[in-house]
Amino acid sequence: MEANERMAGIDTDLVHPDPRVITVWSDLGCPWASLALHTLHAAAARREVDLLIDHRAFPLELFNRMPTPKYILDAEVVAVAGHRTELGWKAWSASAATYPVTMLPPMEAVQAAKDEAIGGLRGGDELDAALRRAFYVESRCISIPSEILDLAAECEHVDADALAAALAAGAGRKELYRQWEVAETPRVQGSPHLFTAGGRAAHNPGAEYHWTGRPDQGGFPRLERYDPQWAEDWLDDLFG
Repeated sequence: MEANERMAGIDTDLVHPDPRVITVWSDLGCPWASLALHTLHAAAARREVDLLIDHRAFPLELFNRMPTPKYILDAEVVAVAGHRTELGWKAWSASAATYPVTMLPPMEAVQAAKDEAIGGLRGGDELDAALRRAFYVESRCISIPSEILDLAAECEHVDADALAAALAAGAGRKELYRQWEVAETPRVQGSPHLFTAGGRAAHNPGAEYHWTGRPDQGGFPRLERYDPQWAEDWLDDLFG
């Protein structure tokens, strides 16, 4: 069977057709997604393999019709970072007035950066990682264009000037809303949900956790266990 025949049955709205690309549906403000991506990148770096990630948006604020409450994110950051200290995350240290109220602009920027003329999948992944680091480690307001573009300028594979022009023309927003339509279907279970063209799929891989109660009534997330071996298994599939 030829490669294009094998690809014909793949739902490209859900997963990138390249068998060596991992598609990750997530929200930039989701600590569990950031944990999964860190695990993947760390495993790929140890193996010295050329991992490509296709970022797709799972925009929580569009699902919930409100920003994700800071007290929920703060609790999840503590639960994850306390268990996985190698992340280097820190509690929000900047003024509360600069805390991002929306993650749509940075997620739109990641989609725009995926344009081959701007950065392609590699550039989109670099920008996504830079935005997450800026939020979880550096307490930067990644909702605003100046911060997004400053970070883009630091990304080796992103043409920051081209990205600025693309964002000014509205690039990324249509893609994000189209992805939200897909994310609303049962095929995508939450942030993060990972897929490969070879058939692997997992929602929040490696993590076993639960909330001790409703977060608005004093509940906290409890991370019982995190097994990073899942990333090694996925990379075994992709690279052997």
